Amino acid sequence: SFIGEESVAAGEGSILTDNPTWIIDPIDGTTNFVHRFPFVAVSIGFVVNKKVEFGIVYSCVEDKMYTARRGKGAFCNGQKLQVSGQEDITKSLLVTELGSNRDPETIKIILSNMERLLSIPIHG
Repeated sequence: SFIGEESVAAGEGSILTDNPTWIIDPIDGTTNFVHRFPFVAVSIGFVVNKKVEFGIVYSCVEDKMYTARRGKGAFCNGQKLQVSGQEDITKSLLVTELGSNRDPETIKIILSNMERLLSIPIHG
């Protein structure tokens, strides 16, 4: 099976089944791309039995290839990636993305989530 992000975004329905399925977003960061903001990637995932088996993200502007495989870790240009190990959220930097849906109910949920995040004493 095949699921394309651009077709789903255009309103076409999509159902994830147990079948082996490619999930592809050829311009991940479409809004960034349209505005010439240089954070754009090609994202590809492969799912079997509704579980992600591997994923590949190519950050075009940075020329970085991120890969990950279930149980094998994640890599950037072949170098193993590690999480920071920071367990204290007050010493963390949080990053979020608001999405493009401007439906009033969705905006309420997003703002509520943002309010909860902003009340945490974080670095930024």
